[in-house]
Amino acid sequence: MNISQLPKDLQTIIGDEELDFAVYAKRNQPKALSYGIILFSLFWLVLPSIGAYAFFSPLFKGEEVHFKSNDVPTTASLDNLEPMIVPSLLLLLFMVIGIGMFVWGIIMLTKKGGYFVGTKTRLINYRKGTIKYFDWEQFTGNTELNIKKQNISLEMRRGKMSSKKNGPDKFIPETLHISGIENLLKIESICRQRIKENDPTPMQSICT
Repeated sequence: MNISQLPKDLQTIIGDEELDFAVYAKRNQPKALSYGIILFSLFWLVLPSIGAYAFFSPLFKGEEVHFKSNDVPTTASLDNLEPMIVPSLLLLLFMVIGIGMFVWGIIMLTKKGGYFVGTKTRLINYRKGTIKYFDWEQFTGNTELNIKKQNISLEMRRGKMSSKKNGPDKFIPETLHISGIENLLKIESICRQRIKENDPTPMQSICT
């Protein structure tokens, strides 16, 4: 892809910089991450669904529902639904969370990654008018290349600390994904070269 094929706003930002590469990412992140969210949401939805069926099914048969509220035996029926309000709201909350995660997973699965442009000094991401800049020095140099899934993962220096009960805190670095692109090997090679030029620390490259 040459500069004339890029959006006008992006062309203006690039200016006189020489392009190393310019690609359009079909996905914002690897499919596996989206599938993981979707599967987890379905598993999450199963639990309250089973609970709701077990809780409400006696009512459909005209029977009473017996349960404990604050360790106090409670009985509810079609003529007395008030005791079921709080348990029903809790089940509804779990259902809403599960549905929200499912919708989020679908959105992430269909979300485009936008344009990625590499120059000598930086990596530019342009998606729906939003522009993000990444100087090559922001990356550690650790890269993961998945040829089959057309994905490049670039580890960044920034991230967050993850606390553990029975162990020391662990730093979890952020990862930038360039997913669903062509010329994968060439672009990954250029990224590694530019990162190395800006930071001489040792790098690891994993090919899966």
